[in-house]
Amino acid sequence: MRINIIEDDRVFNKLIEHTLTLNPEYEVISYYNGRDFIKNLGDNPDVVTLDLGLPDFTGNEILKKIKRFNPEIDVIIISGQDDISTAVQLLKEGAYDYITKDENIKDRLLHSINNIRTRKSLTNEINQLKSEIGHKYDYKNAIIGDSPAIKAVYALIEKAINVPNINVSIYGETGTGKELIAKTIHYNSPRKSKPFIAVNMGAIPRELIESELFGHEKGAFTGAINTKKGKFEEADGGTVFLDEIGEMDLSLQVKLLRVLQEREITRVGGNAVIKINTRIVTATNKDLAEEARNGHFREDLYYRLLGLPIHLPALKDRHKDVLLLCNFFLKAFSKENGLKGIELTPRAKKKLLAYSFPGNVRELKAIVELGAVLTNNNTIDEEHIVYNSTQSEMEMFTQELSLKEYTENIIRHFLKKYNNNVMKVAAKLDIGKSSIYNLIKRDREAELN
Repeated sequence: MRINIIEDDRVFNKLIEHTLTLNPEYEVISYYNGRDFIKNLGDNPDVVTLDLGLPDFTGNEILKKIKRFNPEIDVIIISGQDDISTAVQLLKEGAYDYITKDENIKDRLLHSINNIRTRKSLTNEINQLKSEIGHKYDYKNAIIGDSPAIKAVYALIEKAINVPNINVSIYGETGTGKELIAKTIHYNSPRKSKPFIAVNMGAIPRELIESELFGHEKGAFTGAINTKKGKFEEADGGTVFLDEIGEMDLSLQVKLLRVLQEREITRVGGNAVIKINTRIVTATNKDLAEEARNGHFREDLYYRLLGLPIHLPALKDRHKDVLLLCNFFLKAFSKENGLKGIELTPRAKKKLLAYSFPGNVRELKAIVELGAVLTNNNTIDEEHIVYNSTQSEMEMFTQELSLKEYTENIIRHFLKKYNNNVMKVAAKLDIGKSSIYNLIKRDREAELN
């Protein structure tokens, strides 16, 4: 840390300088008047110790010049007078601390500077984390895909980023990445420096959800021993992500509608109206329009929440993206676990591409990571791609195939079930053995090619 001392008493100046230079991590420069310091203010020190009784400037004047130049410079006032009213006024004007010249000055000065150092370190760490989060949720890094379906999603995400006050509703099957989309929108929008607060509407007990969203006053109900802010207050200026919004109780939907209309909330047990500036992003795997028609979701709330609708395609509609995602997950998993580069064999790729992934991207990630664990070398082969048995048995019926392709898939399924016993499969399916042998031959030739 770079520390500047402004002190006209030469003996006291040297005392402070000696005290601070005992720490080799402090770079200390001394000044005996305000004029010389101001000439070199462009050096931009981290901390300034400022004597109030300078011969050419008042301490108040120097403090104002420092704060106008760079508000991030911390100023510690050092005075021979223990004047509380002066101290309070200087602290209001931006001074970090006020220390009197007494027998405890060295300890107090070192303590104050150590606190500044800790705070600056934490601030730098927070800024670094924010930068990393911004990079992580840059949608070109976060959302992997090159299919037409996902490119359409990119276009809508850009619109949501550029219009930070429109609500966004995200619809997609389980495992398609709805929360990832919500975070990507938030951390790339002008609201990114404010909180992103996620609430799973299906995971909070009905009797607690109102308090969770809007907060409560002390004594509002049994167990409310303190006043508590709700998620909307916590996210003020940022984004509230209401996941599984279709699970919201009808009685609470009325209150949420009022929040959206008035942009204000009232805590449970309170009367004060609290204005909020919060963007709402919702997500659901239900068809809310259908839910509204059936009376399970308020139609007026549905239209309020709709805003910019983003439909996330199922992975089976992003066929082109499957192998791109596989490579991304394998690279990340290998890096996290110190593994050497792992690749998929052509047979493994073929098996993956023939599957419809009812669990979507989340399921693909789990399958690929399991494959990386099961292999004994740097290649994932067909046998390392393991599906849930119920899903894999039904897989042949989830795609639009020709009758011939369906027939071949059924034969393959029974061959696998009966360990390639052609006689048994022929008997079970009531077909000729030659049909089965021909299929086996064609599959082997395809693998060799």
